[in-house]
Amino acid sequence: MDKKRIHIIAIGGAAMHNIALDLHAQGHIVSGSDDEIYHPSLGRLQDAGIAPEQMGWFADKITGDLDFIILGMHAKIDNPELIRAQEAGIQIYSYPEFIYLHSQDKQRVVIAGSHGKTTTTAMIMHVLRKSGVDFDYLVGAQLDGFERMVRLSNAPLIIIEGDEYLSSPLDRIPKILHYHPHIAVITGIAWDHINVFPTFEVYKDQFRLFCDTIQPDGTLIYYQEDKHLKDIVMESNFKGKCTPYDMLPTDMHHNIHWNGNTYSVQIIGNHNLQNMYAAKLVCNTLAIEDDVFFEAIKDFKGASKRLQKISDADNRQVYLDFAHAPSKVAATTQSFSTWFPDKPLLAVLELHTFSSLNEAFLNQYRDTLNNADAVAVYVDEHTLRMKHMPAISHEYIRQCFNHPRLQVFTDNSKLHDFIASQKDSHLLLMTSGNFSKMALDF
Repeated sequence: MDKKRIHIIAIGGAAMHNIALDLHAQGHIVSGSDDEIYHPSLGRLQDAGIAPEQMGWFADKITGDLDFIILGMHAKIDNPELIRAQEAGIQIYSYPEFIYLHSQDKQRVVIAGSHGKTTTTAMIMHVLRKSGVDFDYLVGAQLDGFERMVRLSNAPLIIIEGDEYLSSPLDRIPKILHYHPHIAVITGIAWDHINVFPTFEVYKDQFRLFCDTIQPDGTLIYYQEDKHLKDIVMESNFKGKCTPYDMLPTDMHHNIHWNGNTYSVQIIGNHNLQNMYAAKLVCNTLAIEDDVFFEAIKDFKGASKRLQKISDADNRQVYLDFAHAPSKVAATTQSFSTWFPDKPLLAVLELHTFSSLNEAFLNQYRDTLNNADAVAVYVDEHTLRMKHMPAISHEYIRQCFNHPRLQVFTDNSKLHDFIASQKDSHLLLMTSGNFSKMALDF
């Protein structure tokens, strides 16, 4: 791409600010706006010299010399910059539209599903990097060995973490429907994003549509133990190669056994052994042999905040996971309790997303934490106000989760004190937020 002038509306998001950083590093002239940007995104934009001088939306930033605009989902339809751009006739892309535009001539690998996308994508990227393969990527977490979460170069291959949420205020289709993959993975389907997909059937329809976007001679890799997903694949119009997977086999020491060989790995959890199987199949399709894959993956420690080890001091395992959807909460808790059975498990969950804070959805969490011996659920009242949502009674939360030893907290200092007092338990922290910036010094 020749040098362009690009403005990014809602530049502070995880993907958006990484796209901005990558375009800036390529020599394009990049500007942006947002009404709030948090660290580390803000610091990274400041270091590159492309952070907004002040927070907010300013129509006068939309000038006639802009080549195009990338619009983030965080912006509203009445955003003054967006309105000015429409009036001026400037080309506006959602970021998945822009990613596809960049990758039309590449081999495209897209990892989709309700959970496990980031970890599966990260595993594939880890193996390809160690195998010397040149590739572009878009992934939802910062990974060891990669400067940014986005790379847009002249590489012949791109690995994309495919989000099913809407693309932008103007482009109201799921991001995954833009990419048209040659190789697709669906890790599983469990209802999420109730504000956009009001029923599970509507949510499942997005993955039916995704199957139809796969290239006719492409490959679909899917988790066969998910009945909903299996039905979707069997009923889809996709006529290419369908490859099911389940979980890589292990021994009592959690080493992987494959074709008569034993391989050690650093990740934990049964669902991560499922993710690893999917990653292996993708790498196989990209001509990476099994022995090369397992040799490369043995030092993979996981993506940031995806079952990330925080501490193992005093023989107490402390892990942080991005889990927020009910299916992921259940899978993470079950895996953790199986992996570390020598002590009781304290599971701590922050309700942070629109769906998890919605009383109509909260019953979906019923029994998801039953593999934990004790449970703490945290709700940030500021988050409720920011999302214009009503308070939820503590008793209703307890009823929905149906756990006999569940406590509800709205004060993170009290939550911290409670966790610190439970020194004889392993600790699993699950959130898509940050517990209101609570120190994780456990």
